[in-house]
Amino acid sequence: MTDIRNELQARIADMEARRAKVEAGGGPERQKKQHEGGKLTARERIDALLDPGSFLEFSTFVEHGHNRLMQGVDAPGEGVVTGRGTIDGRQVFVFSQDFTVLGGSLGKMNAQKVTKIMDLAAKTGCPVIGLNDSAGARIQEGVDSLSGYGEIFYRNAIYSGAVPQLSAILGPCAGGAVYSPALTDFIVMSRGSSYMFITGPEVIKSVTREDVTFDELGGADVHNKKSGVAHLEYDGDEAVLAGLRDLLSYLPQNAREKAPLKPTSDPVDRPNDDLLSVVTPDQRKPYAMHDVIHSLVDDGTFLEIQPGWARNIIVGFARLNGRSVGIVANNPKVMAGTLNIDASDKAARFIRTCDCYNVPILTLVDVTGFLPGVAQEHAGIIRHGAKMLYAYAEATVPKITLITRKSYGGAYLAMNSRDMGADVVYAWPTAAVAVMGAEGAANIVYRRDIQKSDNPEATRAEKIKQYKDTFDNPYVAAAKGYIDDVIPIESTRQRLIQTFEMLEEKQEQRPYKKHGNIPL
Repeated sequence: MTDIRNELQARIADMEARRAKVEAGGGPERQKKQHEGGKLTARERIDALLDPGSFLEFSTFVEHGHNRLMQGVDAPGEGVVTGRGTIDGRQVFVFSQDFTVLGGSLGKMNAQKVTKIMDLAAKTGCPVIGLNDSAGARIQEGVDSLSGYGEIFYRNAIYSGAVPQLSAILGPCAGGAVYSPALTDFIVMSRGSSYMFITGPEVIKSVTREDVTFDELGGADVHNKKSGVAHLEYDGDEAVLAGLRDLLSYLPQNAREKAPLKPTSDPVDRPNDDLLSVVTPDQRKPYAMHDVIHSLVDDGTFLEIQPGWARNIIVGFARLNGRSVGIVANNPKVMAGTLNIDASDKAARFIRTCDCYNVPILTLVDVTGFLPGVAQEHAGIIRHGAKMLYAYAEATVPKITLITRKSYGGAYLAMNSRDMGADVVYAWPTAAVAVMGAEGAANIVYRRDIQKSDNPEATRAEKIKQYKDTFDNPYVAAAKGYIDDVIPIESTRQRLIQTFEMLEEKQEQRPYKKHGNIPL
C-alpha cells in the first residue's frame, strides 16, 4: 500500500513539475524582458482580463510537432495559453499568445490549441477573446504553420455573427497574423507597444525606398486614426484589458441573445433641457453631437467606437434605461457631418455589427449629403455609400431615427429614413428634410425668376427665404408620414426609451437566401 501511495505521489509531483514548467513560459529572463517593454506576460493578461479565480486552462501540455528543424527546441505550452473564464460572471473563451516562448510564433499545434477553444465558444454560445502578441508564422514548421493560420481564419469567418469575437493587439502582429484580428468584430490596440502590418519596414525600404518605423507603419495611432483597421486604443496592457471588459458589457453572449441589462438610477423621464442651448436652427452653426448623445443616454456614458477615424460620423454603444443601444450620428463639427467613403464604411460596419448581436440602433441625423468631389467619385463613393443603404435595409433590430436638424438628398436615405426600414422616425422642431439646402434649391427652382429680375440678388434672397419657409422644416415630411412625430427637444430621452421598449419584441422576417451580396 505504501509503495502504491509513493508511486501516486511521485506521479502527482511529476505532473505539478510539468505544469510549473509550462506556467513559467520562456523563463524569468524573458518574462523580465517582457516587463521591461511595458508589457504583461500571457498569463498576467488573462488574470487581468477575467474575474479572479475563474480561469480554467485547456491543452496545457500540448507540444509542438517534432520535425527536423524543431528537434531539441523547448516550447512550454506551445507559445499560447488557452482556456475559459468569466467576465462579470459571463463565460468567455480566451487565448493569450506567449511572446516569451519562441516569440509567440504560431505552429500547427499552437493553432490547434486556439481552434479548440474557438470551437468550444461556438458550441456553448460564448464570446471568444484573442490576446495577440506574436512574431507570426513559425518558419521552422513551414506550410504546417500556414495551415494553422488557415484553420483559425476559417473559424473566424464561419463563427462571425454567431458569437462576439474580440481581438487585443498587445505586441507585434505582422504578415498573415494580422488577418485573424481583421476578421473579428473588434480590434483594440495598446498604444506604443503594439503594431500591425503585412510587410515590415525593412521589406518596404528594400522595395519602395520608403524609410518608416514600426510605429509609423502600423502602430495604434495609425490604425485608429488613418487606416480604420482598429476600433479602440489605450495606454498599456491593463487599460486595453479593462477596455475589453467594458466593450463586452454592451454585447450579448451570442446571436440568439440580447445584451445584459444594466440597472441605472438615471430617471427615464429626466428632461434634456441642456440641449436647448446646444442645437440651434441656424444650419451654418455647428454644435457638438457628442453633447447630444451624452445628454440622452444613461448616466452620460458613451463608448465611442473608432473615435479617431472618419470623425464626420460618430458610432458607439450606450444604454437607454439599462439596455444597450448602438448609436450612429452625423458630426456637424467635422466636414459639416457629410458622408464620405470612410464614414460610409465605418457606419455600415457598425450597423451590421449591431444587427449581428441584437443591439437596437439609434440614428441621429444632421447631414447635408454625400461629400462631392472628383477624388471621392473616382475612389468609389457610390459603392461605399451603398454599403450604408444596404446595412440599414438588411438590419432587423429595432431602429429609431431622430432628425436633429437637416437631412438632405441621398444622405437622408443613407441615414435610415422610413423608406430604408426605420421603425420610427422622430424630428426636432429644428429639423429640415429636403432634396437639398435652401440656397442650392432656390438657385435651381427659381433660376428663371432670378435671371429675369432687375435685382437678382434681392430676388435670390427672397426666393431662398420663400423656400426655407415652405420646406426647411419637418412638417412637410411629417404631413406625408415620413416622420412619425415632431417632438419637444427636452423630452427626447423619455420618448426614445418608450419607443425602444415598444419595439423590444420586434420580429421581422427576410426572404430565404444564403446571404446577401453587400457592395464591398
